[in-house]
Formats: sequence, C-alpha cells, structure tokens
Amino acid sequence: MLILILGLVVFFGIHSVRIVAPGLRAAQVRANERRWKGLYSLVSLVGFGLIIWGYILYRPEAPQLYAPPEWGRLIALPALFVSLVLLSTPRAPTGRIRATVVHPMVVGMLVWAAGHLLSNGDAAGTLLFGVTLVYAVADLVSALRRDEPRPRFESARGDIIAIGIGAVVTAALLLGLHGLLFGANPLA
Repeated sequence: MLILILGLVVFFGIHSVRIVAPGLRAAQVRANERRWKGLYSLVSLVGFGLIIWGYILYRPEAPQLYAPPEWGRLIALPALFVSLVLLSTPRAPTGRIRATVVHPMVVGMLVWAAGHLLSNGDAAGTLLFGVTLVYAVADLVSALRRDEPRPRFESARGDIIAIGIGAVVTAALLLGLHGLLFGANPLA
C-alpha cells in the first residue's frame, strides 16, 4: 500500500503545483520552459509507474470497504467511454466537445474516477479512484478560476478523432486489455 500512496503523492504532487503554487510554476516556465516540462514529465512518469506497481501489489490483499451498487457497473462502462473521449480531445483540433467542455482532461479524469468508484469497493481502488476524484475536482475548480480564453471551435474533425480514439480504446479494454493490464474483467 505504501508504494501506491507514494505514487499518488508523487504524481498528483507535481500535477498540483499549478493549483497550490502557480507563481512557482510560472517562474519555472519563464526561467526555462523545456527544463520545467522535462522535470514535470519525469516526475509524472515516476509517479505513474509507482501507482501502477503499488496498485498491482496492493489489490490482491486489499480489503473490501463497501459493496458498490448493482447499477454502478452499468454506469461505469459508459463513463469509461466518455472519459476516454474527453481525455482524447486536447491533442485534436478543437471541436464542439473541447469548445464546450473547456477542461476535457480534468473532466475526463473526474468521470473516470467516479465511474470506477461506483463499480469497485476494495481499498486499493477506493484509494486510487478517490484520490483521483479529489484531485480532479480541485484542479477543475482551480482551472475555472483562471482567466483563460475559452477554446474556439475549429472543426468537427476533432470530435470525430476523439470519439474514434475513445471507441477504439474502450473496445480494446472491454475485449481483454483491461483484464490483462489490471487483472479485472469489466464485463464479468
């Protein structure tokens, strides 16, 4: 469990710099943007690796904390698709989805975490998805307070790309990739 917690602290710690110390982040970007992005990426990858490793180690022994509602699994599958579509939009041309959902990656994380909390009740999942949900809410509140221009619609091509990526990744996860990577079959 300690490795999972360490991974969550490292990953969400570096991601929270913009929330808790925006001046520090801005100064680092001004001083050397490439160095900041490199450090940010490296720390994020280390944290992400620790999260995966810690989750794999802790999940088999994690006690069940609550019984998820029966309808939770029914919501988790469409939530997974929606979250993957939202997570895919920032790199595509700005479509209606990105223009409407101003911070799609954060909202995608929020939907992903909430869907998983509704369908899992073990301590490892509750820790991982609960921390992700809390971070996503805090980051969304912080992002909405920033005075940034809204993205402007460019092309429906961005929506088509995001929906296509979301559909392909969702299908791959449901057809066995989720079980292979995480040891849980979402269709079971």
